[in-house]
Amino acid sequence: MSTPTDTTRLPHGHGHGEPGEPGGGKPSLFALVNATPMSRARAGILLALVALTAGSWAYLLTRDHGPGPTMGLSALLFLGVWVAMLAATMFPAVAPMVLMFARINATKRTKGMAYVPTSLFVSGYLVVWTGLGLLAYVAALGAEDLAARSDWVAGNAARIGGVLIAGAGAYQFTKLKDRCLTECRSPLAFVMEHWRDGRRGALEMGVHHGWHCAGCCWAIMVAMFPLGMMNIAALAGVTAFVYAEKVLPAAKVLRYGAGVALLAYGLAVLVEPSLLPGSMVHHMDHVHG
Repeated sequence: MSTPTDTTRLPHGHGHGEPGEPGGGKPSLFALVNATPMSRARAGILLALVALTAGSWAYLLTRDHGPGPTMGLSALLFLGVWVAMLAATMFPAVAPMVLMFARINATKRTKGMAYVPTSLFVSGYLVVWTGLGLLAYVAALGAEDLAARSDWVAGNAARIGGVLIAGAGAYQFTKLKDRCLTECRSPLAFVMEHWRDGRRGALEMGVHHGWHCAGCCWAIMVAMFPLGMMNIAALAGVTAFVYAEKVLPAAKVLRYGAGVALLAYGLAVLVEPSLLPGSMVHHMDHVHG
């Protein structure tokens, strides 16, 4: 990764210093990051994230969906619930990155430089997770169909769920998880390494960050299927964990602790399936019956 003064990693055309400083030219990306942002714009972005998160939680708390992986929903409605769940669980943790992006562009605007709206970055992020939501829906349909056709799958739905949960625990110890989490934990490092100018650049950065976020959290999201997609207690736990591992100190301790807990719970479900309260399991039995 480049140092803050290495112009090979900075947006095209940026020099080393502020106008009038030694080196002249346009301000570097590092200078933009450390400049005083437009407080009103920053507050507006933060308020929007809080409103989206609160609105998503309100939606999830008041909706009564059916059982099973698809919750009895069409693809469009499932994606709507998926995006609401994403906003509720992920936006608190992604807020520092969004605010960093907004800060740089607010500073650019005050200096009369070209800037882009933060919504483009967020849109790129949502594109990734919406695509993954579509894949999740297809997989959920396949799981329901398989349970309807197979005695073994229907009878062992809880144990299959236990395998998914244990797998989510094991993933916490992998190098891929570590690499993706490292990218997510440092908005400044991400900006310095992956900055792109322009509207297309903002979308690309959002997609890039979304992929790293997905690399951190996909296994936990898979575990939500056996636990129950609308299991509010599980969603709250996931939200707290995702925020803690991306924002708070001692991320490795938190990650490994969660990994051990998920492994232990998943293995316990393999031994005693009744330990899994997820609605998916009961639905599999009803579908087959």
